[in-house]
Amino acid sequence: MYHISVMPLETSQYLINKLDGLYVDCTFGGGGHTSYLLEKFKDIKIIAFDWDEDSSKKFCEREKIFNNRVTFIRDNFKNIKKVLANININKVDGILADVGVSSKQFDDLERGFSFNSNVLDMRMDKRNTLTAKEIINSYSSEDLADIFYKYGEEHKSRQIADAILLRRKRGIINTASELQSIICHTKRSEGKINPATKVFQALRIFVNGELENLETLLFDSQELLNVGGRIVIISFHSLEDRIVKQNFKQNSDRGIYKILTKKVTIASNEEIKINPRSRCAKIRAAEKKINV
Repeated sequence: MYHISVMPLETSQYLINKLDGLYVDCTFGGGGHTSYLLEKFKDIKIIAFDWDEDSSKKFCEREKIFNNRVTFIRDNFKNIKKVLANININKVDGILADVGVSSKQFDDLERGFSFNSNVLDMRMDKRNTLTAKEIINSYSSEDLADIFYKYGEEHKSRQIADAILLRRKRGIINTASELQSIICHTKRSEGKINPATKVFQALRIFVNGELENLETLLFDSQELLNVGGRIVIISFHSLEDRIVKQNFKQNSDRGIYKILTKKVTIASNEEIKINPRSRCAKIRAAEKKINV
């Protein structure tokens, strides 16, 4: 199983407001949301972004079934405005971003997202140079603690950072499993949650610039959407959701957006049983009211 897309029905209900429109799927992944939308709405077209090499391969495997209704672009969605302009597109009818990490990425031990991985990488795009290994083995204790706290909301950030520097005196920390061990010896378990969860989240977000990328996408979407066009963001933790909520609120106050989700939409109990990772997903959606 490559990845089960979260809340496809709810996503389509919020996103599609023009039955023959042009839409952007900013996070193609395994193509789940794109495939669902194309099947449900026969006259729409989609421009699909993803910076992950595996997603690029996945698109090539499925390109024929999309029947020329999908244009795939291997790039970071933070570049959406520039990339669309390069193919002479200035406006679209909807923008979708599922900003969670796919099941495939988590489960692939060669990517370094997993606690048990034998590498310490965490790059979503291998063309980028910064890795989690470089951060863990070269950053100061203060910088590490700041990353863990800012991007992971880890309250034991100082103690964990100090433990990492102490361990570095004995040699390079090469693997995710080594890092997990250091954290687990420093921090007590919190129920069923692995003690390393917040630090791993923080490293992944920092390595990939995820929050900054999201902020750029939200800013550019204001201009890219047609009047009546919609933006739908699926997030998986509070940092992302807070950014989306604040952006939509600000644009609503300015009269640019009408917020479609006064409360976040979450997965049904039935979906969570089928796809446990959907339990953390939150959908926020807005519709553009005026040009900016």
